[in-house]
Amino acid sequence: MKSYKHILLAVDFFDRQAVVAERAQDLAERYGARLSMIHVVDALPIGDPANDVLVPFEMDLSQEFIALGRKKLAELASSLGVPEHQIWLETGSPKQEIIRIAEENGVDLIVVGSHGRHGLALLLGSTANGVLHHAHCDVLAVRLQNP
Repeated sequence: MKSYKHILLAVDFFDRQAVVAERAQDLAERYGARLSMIHVVDALPIGDPANDVLVPFEMDLSQEFIALGRKKLAELASSLGVPEHQIWLETGSPKQEIIRIAEENGVDLIVVGSHGRHGLALLLGSTANGVLHHAHCDVLAVRLQNP
């Protein structure tokens, strides 16, 4: 079995993110690997089209999401013992940014949560699916079951 040296935990701060973080931390400890983290603030409108709750494109909430992401990343990194220089907060397409950071930093395993979405989210494609099919390293998609 391959020995991983650098594991990238991709976090989205949705429900049950702790399960994904614990899996990544466990793997890093087992392999003696460096653990890094990334959170990507998506540039898409937010909401649920079925309920007509969308934030219009003109509304710029990116600074608020970046500040919130930075705070949550710092808290999670502290709890996992991940140093600040191994944390990335990016904006744009989550799939593209996760893959870019992984390639630029010699990551050999990406750990992401898989929500098992359906409907519109499945049609648009999930981040986990995009990373799985386009990354140049191994990807572990941690299945997050509905409670």
